[in-house]
Amino acid sequence: MKAIAYYAALPINDPKSLQDIELPAPVAGPRDLLVEVKAISVNPVDTKVRQNVAPENGAAKVLGWDVAGVVKAVGSEVSLFKVGDKVFYAGSLVRPGGNSELHTVDERIVGHMPKTLGFADAAALPLTAITAWELLFERLQVREGKADEGQSLLIVGASGGVGSILTQLAKQLTGLKVIGTASRPETQAWAKDLGADLVIDHSKPLSEELKNAGHPQVNYVASLTQTDQHLDQLVEALIPQGKLALIDDPKALDVSKLKRKSLSLHWEFMYTRSMFETSDMIEQHNLLNRVAELIDAGTLKTTVGEHFGVINAANLRRAHELLESGKAKGKIVLEGF
Repeated sequence: MKAIAYYAALPINDPKSLQDIELPAPVAGPRDLLVEVKAISVNPVDTKVRQNVAPENGAAKVLGWDVAGVVKAVGSEVSLFKVGDKVFYAGSLVRPGGNSELHTVDERIVGHMPKTLGFADAAALPLTAITAWELLFERLQVREGKADEGQSLLIVGASGGVGSILTQLAKQLTGLKVIGTASRPETQAWAKDLGADLVIDHSKPLSEELKNAGHPQVNYVASLTQTDQHLDQLVEALIPQGKLALIDDPKALDVSKLKRKSLSLHWEFMYTRSMFETSDMIEQHNLLNRVAELIDAGTLKTTVGEHFGVINAANLRRAHELLESGKAKGKIVLEGF
């Protein structure tokens, strides 16, 4: 089968940083689906792994943690899917990625694809939807419905992949006032279009931006990027006993700054369930099915920002380069081999 992989951690401008190769087709395990990959999307985790994780024993390392495709075969213990089902999922960090013609994945982290979307639009959703859902409803413990009306959520990086879905979830499913951050006119407009009640500029001090907008304090913060850079501003902006959730990888984080206000810190890492095969691993199957229902009902919409053409090494290198520039808006998708 065709696949895109690398053999050494290299800068993205090196043609060998991602290469077109051939690999043997994988075989589904007992709880696995064998999926024919129709479309993929690219996430910051792809660039981080490519830059920092060298392949083991000279073997090819395949990236890719967003897939939409069709089930070609099922393992002996599979009960949630059948051959021919259209599916979407994010996969697992401890297994080969999905940048290949065929891919195996545990059924417990797979959802039925939205009926109203094509493969490319569906591929933009799984990783960011799982991350945003778990962050909002499980880490921050915000409740669906209007119970939190009058409270507010600040989303740092609202126009990125996770921010684009989180803005919609918070606006459509909760009573929160949604305040997004974005630094360019086009990304600010994107965040507003997705439902943000207010958009401020994160290239300026956030607490000052909030005060100038007439909303000096917030109940919740979802910090999706540059948490270490913004920490002092976020602590100032949060109400006493507020909650801070993050998904990025700060080199250092002085949590003692949270003590005076009794702020709680929550980390969201959507691979935890699949890496440790937690007892509630199937919750990712359930929430992806719920997201598909919300898409089909018109409550949520896909967040494709760019379509980079067919799935090959040259197009994936372009996608990685754009993500590394920090200028991506929404999700980058590729489709077909």
